[in-house]
Amino acid sequence: MDQDLQTAAKIEPALWDMEERFWTEGADSARHMTAKNAVFVFPYPTGILSGTKIFREADVAQRWRSIQMTETYFAVEGDIAVLAYRVSAERGDTPIYEALCTSTYLRDNDIWLRLAHQQTSVR
Repeated sequence: MDQDLQTAAKIEPALWDMEERFWTEGADSARHMTAKNAVFVFPYPTGILSGTKIFREADVAQRWRSIQMTETYFAVEGDIAVLAYRVSAERGDTPIYEALCTSTYLRDNDIWLRLAHQQTSVR
């Protein structure tokens, strides 16, 4: 296996774990794994959020009880990694949320940080 494939094989499980924790561990945990100049794009009415606004938004800050990621895709090129997937998430008494998502991670001093996240509701 060449070195690029070995590196990707090590990075991929760690990034999927981080992605799941973004959904399930709440805003404080996500804040520590997010780049300072990150941008998140959510379905209307939430819209585009950046900086500290990301974690003040109730829909973002609330923790999900459980999630399932399917239709997964992973790509890494140098210090950039992209995850794409379909999520089925549940919390509280709200209906199950289903969306197509992408997250882009940037490696900064050997620490992976989420630089961008986008959700498109499928319902």
